[in-house]
Amino acid sequence: MNTKIIGLLILNVQVASLLAQNPLLIPDTLSGSSINLTLQNGTFSFFSGQNTTTMGVNGDILGPTLILKKDNFVDITVNNQLSETTTIHWHGMHVSAANDGGPHTTIEPLELWNPRFTVLDKAGTYWYHPHLHENTNKHVSLGIAGFIIVRDDEEATLDLPRTYGSDDFPLVIQTKDFDINKQIVVPSNSDDVLMVNATIAPYLDVPAQVVRFRLLNGSSQRVFNIGLSGNQTFFQIASDGGLLNKPVVMNRLRMAPGERTEILIDFSDITEQSIQLMSYASELQNGTYGATRPGIGPIMTLNGYDPNPLNGNNFDILKFQVVAPTMNPVLSIPETLADVVPIPEISADITRTLFFTPESMGPNQLNGNFLINGLHFDMDVINYSIPLNNIEIWKITNQSAIAHPFHIHDIQFFVLDRNGVTPPQNELGRKDVILIDPMETVRVITQFTDFANDSVPYMLHCHMLTHEDKGMMLQFEVVDLTTGTRMEQINSGVVSVYPNPVKESNGTLTISGFSSDQVHLELYNMQGQKIIEQKIVTTIEPFTIHLPGNLHGTYLLNISGDKITHTQKIIVK
Repeated sequence: MNTKIIGLLILNVQVASLLAQNPLLIPDTLSGSSINLTLQNGTFSFFSGQNTTTMGVNGDILGPTLILKKDNFVDITVNNQLSETTTIHWHGMHVSAANDGGPHTTIEPLELWNPRFTVLDKAGTYWYHPHLHENTNKHVSLGIAGFIIVRDDEEATLDLPRTYGSDDFPLVIQTKDFDINKQIVVPSNSDDVLMVNATIAPYLDVPAQVVRFRLLNGSSQRVFNIGLSGNQTFFQIASDGGLLNKPVVMNRLRMAPGERTEILIDFSDITEQSIQLMSYASELQNGTYGATRPGIGPIMTLNGYDPNPLNGNNFDILKFQVVAPTMNPVLSIPETLADVVPIPEISADITRTLFFTPESMGPNQLNGNFLINGLHFDMDVINYSIPLNNIEIWKITNQSAIAHPFHIHDIQFFVLDRNGVTPPQNELGRKDVILIDPMETVRVITQFTDFANDSVPYMLHCHMLTHEDKGMMLQFEVVDLTTGTRMEQINSGVVSVYPNPVKESNGTLTISGFSSDQVHLELYNMQGQKIIEQKIVTTIEPFTIHLPGNLHGTYLLNISGDKITHTQKIIVK
């Protein structure tokens, strides 16, 4: 018999013997204006009597929940006591690029990192995790992840559960792969062990009243289809970036890696002594990691994906055991929540187009790498320079055979449509991750406010950590075009655009030092509106472009090729 199948059978017997017998671990909390986090190696007993090598924050596994208040200043010290370099990214939070904790902001072993910022985010559930290029999956899988709860005055006026660990619970749902010695295997497509808050086969005592759960899909790749046993209903009250306008009645909630959601369950109306939080994975469409088939085609396979009892089958996530209510229970679901005002589509300055493609087409594409606009991630290339305060529509088309959760740093966005259709009510709030199905086009709208001209860029990427680590990621900077500071840094490379300034009467620009088989040119005015878009097929440089007449003022020229992008400010007199 195949050794993997034997391992699965043994594992299933072990899990069955522990079914709902382990009390759910609830992470400690930290709050205040000064927070100290220590990244450390450790060991943790996922399985009774056996130690697994892990990484954690202020402990052996996961990290404390940070409770922050909107408009308050926070000073964080991150102490890296690991034996290797890492980073810490504040996922979903609106902070400067220098504080964002992307792959450029590394923390060497035994060194400190000191991000300091004012909390600008709405009340909601965010999280922090490592973001070191090619090692994000390893560090998250070994255990470095923690919740961030932001509170604000608007949320405080609502009659909602908010007593942490009593009627307000964080739940990070993950799947991992363990070898025969119960060590975590990274990377792996054989993630057949499910856990919540690092607890296998967990149960949680919940009071017979309305209870709030903050769900995070912290898995490397797996999509969950959240529901309750018996198809009982629950209420979604928040998405990635905070509260919705009003609660949405649900019995299924698809969650991709990196997504967060807040739900209310009214246990006072549940007559059973216990109820299960489940994933109805049998209902996931093929082409989703977690469905029966990970690709849309029947002959498409993913190495290590099968056999796995979680793929395409319904399974329990967490057992709720209903106990007596608390002293001051919340007993009703509010009719309204926050004042969420989407950005009007008509206000957009620009539409950017992104395409997800496999590096190699065909039935084996799932085992290869994936690209954004035909590009792999390059630490030395800024793919987009975005004017400060620009309102932008991003049109993202997935031309691969598997769904990708797409994440943008710095901002929260609003989903405009999925294949031209208005999204469901629960996707109309602020989001920073959106799952894009195979052959689907999703349009989102956002605004790039507050932060510009940092020496490091922000990221945009697939949040399947295996895809991200292999280069399904690009980067952008936000530039304040009124200062010119960042433009001088952009122009310090070998690419030359001349004459600059250019006379309106002439209108011809020469570009040298840009070697690429195909060149894509875009010219924007200072309001971010596209004036010119031109594609040139050339192997000869320098080459020239001709500007239309009646141009006068300052413009931004984006030049992109196979492996390089150049942005330059152009003055037309």
